[in-house]
Amino acid sequence: MIATDLLTNYFPIVVFLVIATGLSMLMVGVSFLAAKQKPDTEKISAYECGFEAFADARMKFDVRFYLVSILFIIFDLEVAFLFPWAITLGKIGLYGFWSMMVFLGVLTVGFIYEWRKGALDWE
Repeated sequence: MIATDLLTNYFPIVVFLVIATGLSMLMVGVSFLAAKQKPDTEKISAYECGFEAFADARMKFDVRFYLVSILFIIFDLEVAFLFPWAITLGKIGLYGFWSMMVFLGVLTVGFIYEWRKGALDWE
């Protein structure tokens, strides 16, 4: 009886997983059949990564690419802290406001330091 109740409770989840798996496999299959599989020179040209396409996956990357991506992640996460702060600003009062101002001040000093060191320049 407990097994029957358990199966009844989880049946919608199993149906959802089967439908999601089937649809994703169908979409991948249709796109594989419908798409042209021969890349041209424009398709394999450097786009967002900053370097030309290559065959060897063990090639060294330019450090600047990693630096820019890490800086983006750091500043993106710190901007994400602003949303909960803005929502609760009425409840946290002046202490919360000035705490965030100190946080933003440190963030600004770090940004200016990176800018002066040339970390944001792409040569």
